[in-house]
Amino acid sequence: MSWGVALAWHVHPWEDLLDLVRRAEELGYAAAFVDGDVTMLETRKDASVLDGWTVTTALLAHTQRIPIGSMRLVQHWNSARLAQVTATAERLAPGRLRFLIATGDRKIDARFGFPALPVSERIAWLDETLTTLRWLWSGQTVTYAGRFVRLTGARVRPIPPGGRIPIAIAARGPRMLDLVAAHADIWDVNLPPILARVGRAGADLEAACRRRDRDPAEISRSMWIFTRVDQAADAALGEFRRLNPWFRSIPDAEVTKALVVGGPERCREQLRALVGELRIDHPVVDLSGLGSEASRRALEALAPGK
Repeated sequence: MSWGVALAWHVHPWEDLLDLVRRAEELGYAAAFVDGDVTMLETRKDASVLDGWTVTTALLAHTQRIPIGSMRLVQHWNSARLAQVTATAERLAPGRLRFLIATGDRKIDARFGFPALPVSERIAWLDETLTTLRWLWSGQTVTYAGRFVRLTGARVRPIPPGGRIPIAIAARGPRMLDLVAAHADIWDVNLPPILARVGRAGADLEAACRRRDRDPAEISRSMWIFTRVDQAADAALGEFRRLNPWFRSIPDAEVTKALVVGGPERCREQLRALVGELRIDHPVVDLSGLGSEASRRALEALAPGK
């Protein structure tokens, strides 16, 4: 079994991040995920905040084989521009971009002038963006007058191979899962690995697929699994809460059981068990928030194939 790794939350200087991703490549990790669009921690005001798209493309250029991904947030992008940069990245590093997108809900983004829209409007915006992305990647000249996306004769070159790039959508609620059914190749399960909660979300996705006459088996699953090697469970829970405030409504008792914590072999056993139980096709070991040395030790300890 192989899994990817997440190295997020702006804890690594560029030089350390590059070394870690190159080491992940050497160790056989399936992908590396880094920070996405303007995500900032209020508690670390002095941290360098490297732009997620710039870092993604730089890592693609500085590595040889490992796929690279980071989160795109819909309100940060014009859809034609997003289609253009992703098609360019696909041309420069064929098959190695992991395109992951969501609506985002970080109030801190308002500092950059991005609109603070209710969830329903961000979902509608994402729907229009994904619709036009597919058209643009296919080589069409697109004129579109939606509520949020307006294009007049937009065209993207180069055309990605087959006219498409696989889309992963981070989702957990019914409205977002309907977009997964409509547009996604991959459902990024935006939940901790809790069987009952993932099961309910999976049932919602299957219902959405039925409404859209789509086979749910066409959609694979990815999940970031919060992992701490050789760390106490209470310390891991504290870190999880600090780094994942959007899961604040889930009780500690549930979250604690969903954390992968312990010695290397125990962590590997837990990861394998969760991947099988939750039917995760693209598991990602979430080391977000760890410093560079701790991240390197975890990469070595959890290397695929050990």
